[in-house]
Amino acid sequence: MTLVGTDVAPTEVALAGISKAPHTSEVRVTRIRPRDESTVGRLSKQKNARLTHCRPFPTACRDRNRACLNNVPVRKLGFLVVGVAAIVLSACSSTADTSIASDASVSEIIRPITISQKDVTAPAPFTDPWPATSAQRIVSLANGSGEVIVALGGARQIVGRDETSNAPEIVDAPIVTSGHEINAESVLALAPDLVLIDASSGPQEAIELIEGAGVPVVEVPEAWSLADIDPKVSAIGGAIGASVQAIDYVTALTSGTQELSLGSSPKVAFLYLRGTSAIYLLGGVGSGADSMISQAGGVDVGAQAQLGPFTPLTAEEIVELDPEVLLVMTKGLESVGGIDGLLQLPGIAQTRAAATRAVVAVDDTLLLSFGPRTGEVVIALHDAFSELIAP
Repeated sequence: MTLVGTDVAPTEVALAGISKAPHTSEVRVTRIRPRDESTVGRLSKQKNARLTHCRPFPTACRDRNRACLNNVPVRKLGFLVVGVAAIVLSACSSTADTSIASDASVSEIIRPITISQKDVTAPAPFTDPWPATSAQRIVSLANGSGEVIVALGGARQIVGRDETSNAPEIVDAPIVTSGHEINAESVLALAPDLVLIDASSGPQEAIELIEGAGVPVVEVPEAWSLADIDPKVSAIGGAIGASVQAIDYVTALTSGTQELSLGSSPKVAFLYLRGTSAIYLLGGVGSGADSMISQAGGVDVGAQAQLGPFTPLTAEEIVELDPEVLLVMTKGLESVGGIDGLLQLPGIAQTRAAATRAVVAVDDTLLLSFGPRTGEVVIALHDAFSELIAP
């Protein structure tokens, strides 16, 4: 296996058995932007700020040599700890006032703002001919790598993908993973000449089986902040043999954006939710969402409190942090019964965000994928925050 790229973020254990997790996949929003040079210009105005995009799925593990939910013994411990967190939440509900502001005007005017694939326009792919010396049959399993390859002009070369690689140009390529679990037999059946993975990909046995069959496997760096996008794009471009011009084109799309500001920076809490599995986590430093929130003009309350990337959510903690806006991923919101279910969770019901129903739900494949569309996601978040905190 070849490791490509630099600045791979260090593994941080957020919860017993859970290492840097919630890069994810799923989708949904509404303001389509033209694919003209205005997008590139807007994203390149300030070269002193950086951009990026990442992956969804709750079992993402940043270091296969560390404890991970994909490992059965550790998975049991992880679920045990999460279960304890759920019990704490339930216990708190007996004493907390779970009433939510019932002002009909608030309920009707401020709805959950949803940011979906339709709301965030992908850049036009690089159009020069694909080099004959470059990889011709690529299986893209690294988080967000499929979208990067499409932007580099290699959509036709993708013969297999993971669930987070869902750009329209490659939806017909078969999915050969379940979450981050690779099906080695399905990969080899596609006769690839290159397989891209990242630190979340596994199990190791599947990777070794693919390598043993003589297929090159390249690990590219994950992205957990806007600044990680350029190294990620460059590593993917170098691994697949894209032209220098193509790599320069895509990195220019994601290399800079002005840090957006609001008249009053809203306090935002990022919640990673999987209600059907009793997983309720609060984002903190290094979750990936902290970078997006800051760039969009908000303040991540978990990061401000110096919490770890993903910390078990408790009623006491969220009440103390008292966010004005709740940021969630679409599938997570669905898993707790939508906005009404979310705002009735212990502790959340007592926040300012609950009082105004200030919730932003972003497609799982967009929020943490850190790629060519991340600049547009930042703008969409900024617009959503502006609307929710407007007088």
